Amino acid sequence: MIILGVDPGLTRCGVGVVEAGAFRRLSFIHVDVVRSDPHESQDLRLLHIYNGLCAKLDEFSPDAVSIERVFAQSNRNTVLGTAQAAGLAMLAAAQRTIPVALHTPTEAKLAITGNGQAEKIQVERMVTRILNLNTLPKPADAADALALAICHALRPSGALQGGEREQHLTPAQRQWAEATRKATHGRGVRRGM
Repeated sequence: MIILGVDPGLTRCGVGVVEAGAFRRLSFIHVDVVRSDPHESQDLRLLHIYNGLCAKLDEFSPDAVSIERVFAQSNRNTVLGTAQAAGLAMLAAAQRTIPVALHTPTEAKLAITGNGQAEKIQVERMVTRILNLNTLPKPADAADALALAICHALRPSGALQGGEREQHLTPAQRQWAEATRKATHGRGVRRGM
């Protein structure tokens, strides 16, 4: 299963792509940051982020998209831009009928490090270790996007296969199970940074 993680942001929107194989073995595929110029008008910045996200979705054809759930921050402008970028990621995925999951930063930290209050450097080091990378993914937005993709791969409901507990699943979990089934047929994906 190919999972595309998105760390939403208006200036830098992190995108990380991993493949979750048998027994939840994770492989690195791609990491990047979609950028917009802070000197441009907000509508053009949003358009640039949207086009960049669409290009990544089309290039990697993920089976699921994992997006950081926006939470309240003290800086209203930051949270608005982050929420708008998250909405664009959801829209781009929905247009391609790709299931979307939202994960809080605490969920991602807990899945990656075992500590929901972990520092950024701890998350970066564990992402590097889990994906067997030679260097820490930079900038932090890129590492966070990979962490969100890994979190989605490791979450307990992500393991559902076939008819296991399917009668008790939410619609989103059913979509996940269906994407998992489709992904087991395998397909080639271009890898690299």
